[in-house]
Amino acid sequence: MSSTEKLTKEELIDAVWERVGVERRCVKDCYAQTIDVIKQALSQGRSVELRGFGTFNIKRRKGKANARNPKTGEPVPSKPHGICAFKPGRELKLSVWDLKAGEE
Repeated sequence: MSSTEKLTKEELIDAVWERVGVERRCVKDCYAQTIDVIKQALSQGRSVELRGFGTFNIKRRKGKANARNPKTGEPVPSKPHGICAFKPGRELKLSVWDLKAGEE
């Protein structure tokens, strides 16, 4: 897999389906419910920790008084807002540390 290829939702569901061996519909439902629970937790301000994979959390960004549209240079109002951040876990970091080792 090259660095420009993406693993899509359907490919992820198919890969889990092949490994688990239950109905594909069940895997698809589990995927949807897992994503919904993660989104709900983040919207409530909670962090989501998946041991060995990483942690999702919300970080607050303050608004800027003099933000500008980079294309037009026009001033744009910028309010404080939240962003979703991901911090990889130790096991994930170690598994992707040396990307060239997997290509040989």
